[in-house]
Amino acid sequence: MTRLPATSVIIVKGQITIEADLLAPKLGLSVDGLKDNMVNGLVTSIAETGVGEDAGRTRLTFRYRARTWRVVVDIDGTLKEDPVSPPEPRAAKDRSSLLDLMADP
Repeated sequence: MTRLPATSVIIVKGQITIEADLLAPKLGLSVDGLKDNMVNGLVTSIAETGVGEDAGRTRLTFRYRARTWRVVVDIDGTLKEDPVSPPEPRAAKDRSSLLDLMADP
């Protein structure tokens, strides 16, 4: 995991604030593009609060189209990028038409 500046993400009473300058390029956007796409609902986020051995940690996941970026806020406020595995390649689509499929005995 890559460490990030502690001021990049701030959590106060459950309110999470992240620097747009940090998030935008992670999703392949400019800061203005990030803001526009957030307003239009195209940038989504999930905040997960750790339990058990992860108690006190928060994992934030941000998505825009096929891009995903995650960061973990540790108990002491340390920020660590959490690598996201690339999606599995899709199987090649069968290019047969419906008429071709109906013609097969």
